Amino acid sequence: MDKVFKMIGFWTAMFAILFYIGDMVTMSLFFVAQTGLFVLLGYMKLTERMYMYVFAAYLILFFVGFTYYTTFLLEPSFGNQH
Repeated sequence: MDKVFKMIGFWTAMFAILFYIGDMVTMSLFFVAQTGLFVLLGYMKLTERMYMYVFAAYLILFFVGFTYYTTFLLEPSFGNQH
């Protein structure tokens, strides 16, 4: 299960690079933080049950945060029109 978290860290790093190239610096920094978290968890050698609990907690926090952001904070626009 630790290899899965390292793999998730790899993919969040790829997204961070793509967000940075796309001039979305804030989102890129958010994904760099997630990359660090997942890689750190990958090297902690926890039990498989603990990895599942950590991932479930991550998903709950992400979905609650994403729903709050898209419902109350996001201002829809196209491109860089501010």
